[in-house]
This record gives sequence, C-alpha cells and structure tokens, in this order.
Amino acid sequence: DMGQGKRDLSAAYIEKAVEASLKRLQVDVIDLYLSHWPDPATPYEETLGAYQRLLEKGKIRYPGCSNLDAGQLRAALDVASLRSLPRYEVLQPEYNLYDRSSLDGPLLDLCKAEDIGVITYFSLAKGFLSGKYRSKPDLGQSARGEGVAGYLNERGMRILSALDAVAERHSAKQAEVALAWIIA
Repeated sequence: DMGQGKRDLSAAYIEKAVEASLKRLQVDVIDLYLSHWPDPATPYEETLGAYQRLLEKGKIRYPGCSNLDAGQLRAALDVASLRSLPRYEVLQPEYNLYDRSSLDGPLLDLCKAEDIGVITYFSLAKGFLSGKYRSKPDLGQSARGEGVAGYLNERGMRILSALDAVAERHSAKQAEVALAWIIA
C-alpha cells in the first residue's frame, strides 16, 4: 500500500521498494518480503517475476502476501507453477477472535493444502482483545484507541467475557489467551 489507497506491485516499484528497505534496515537481505495488498493493475507474472530476480540477487529469501482471498491466492499459485516463478510462501491476513472471516474457510483450506505459512495481523483486534478497552471512555487511553470503537458492541462484549473466563481459569492475561487461540 502506497498510501491514499494506491497499490503498486509492478516490478519497478517492488525492486525500488526492496532497495529502500534494505538501506533503511541496514541489511543485505530481507528474510520475508510481503506484497501487502492485491494490485489488480499488475499481473501476478510481473510481480512474481520481480521476486524471482530479487531471490536470484540474494536481496530477499521468501516472498509472501497479505490480504489475498482464496481466488487471488490460487491464481497467483497457478501463475507461479505455470511460469516456474517463485510462489508466495506466507500469507498474512487480518485474523483474530473477533475478525475470522478473511481466513476461515476456503483460504485456510488452500493454505493447508499448499503448505503456505500463515502469520496474522491485528491478532489482538487493534488491542481490543487485550481487555484494555471495555467502554468508550477507555478509548482515550492511547492514540490508537479510536481504532477499537468498532469492537465495542454486543458481540465484542460476549467475546471479551469468554476471554476473561478462560484467562482467569488459566491464570493468564486476555492477550495471552487470544494469541494462544490463533497459534492453536
């Protein structure tokens, strides 16, 4: 994501972005480089071709992607196989006890069938599953509090209540339970 809703997975942009990241991180290689959002304007062949060149140059070790649905991931895998290009080895979806729809179902099935690793983002639902935010006044506790407002509803409170019960039963923090659920 290049800000303001612009997305660019063109070879030129990826290669430029990788060079900038290497310089900023002061490293010679990036272990895992993710395409964060689908780019309907750029064919998978171009994006994966860029990753092939970066792998050959030793600039990245593994390519991954974020926010693809099952159809998009399947299409990318098919292009990789057909064109002998590197495939996405890791998927990063938004996923947590509250937001499960982006991964559960066909996408998770595809990841399992293709042995694609999954690393989630917003694993604590922007902090909501830490138990820190339980009412609108709690949102002022941090600069990111407003991002939690959408979780302060009946469903969110039921999830927090269940999380509280499990955490108490296991002498754990809510965040520990929420993360353990993802890992399991």
